[in-house]
Amino acid sequence: MIVYGTGYSPYVRKVLVSLAEKGIAYEHRPVMFHAPDADFQAASPLGKIPAIEDDGFRLADSSAILWYLERKHPTPALVPTEPKALGRAVWFDKFGDTELFAKLIVPFVQRVLKPNMMKQPTDEGAVAQALDTDLPPLFDYLEREISGPYLVGDAFSIADISVATSFYNLHLAQAKVDADRWPKLAAYVDATLARPSLKAALEAKKG
Repeated sequence: MIVYGTGYSPYVRKVLVSLAEKGIAYEHRPVMFHAPDADFQAASPLGKIPAIEDDGFRLADSSAILWYLERKHPTPALVPTEPKALGRAVWFDKFGDTELFAKLIVPFVQRVLKPNMMKQPTDEGAVAQALDTDLPPLFDYLEREISGPYLVGDAFSIADISVATSFYNLHLAQAKVDADRWPKLAAYVDATLARPSLKAALEAKKG
């Protein structure tokens, strides 16, 4: 299997974590969005990352790829089967990809991506808006939802993969969850990012 996409992307990280959890061998090609790579473009017609090619089968979108991997390699399971747990896992996958990612990525874009890759100035006002206004309600919600080592049930799942992966970008931007204000969330993030599959994904090639 070939995985396309830079290791800076939380969406690429989702796929790499899933592959590591399931023990699936792969080749990682760390291309950026809309890279002029013919094989990548064939796998991702909209130029988005991640994308995969698996023995001639091509697919883009992190959630679609996770579901594909789950059906092709069902053990260990990363998607619950109990109806309520399944519903919550799908919800947290969506929450992590949309509501949480959109706010968590702002400090990374402003403090890492803009000055180092785009040669543009950092907007600390945008960082402050994200950290002081936009993220606290989302952190409050997660703090209420966390009751153990996993977001859903008693096993690591797509819920944890989708929620935890973006927090690494926050750390790269020299920001962290305030453990005094959100102790359960801070502990959860640290423990999940320390999981072997997450650590392997965090070390993936960036480009």
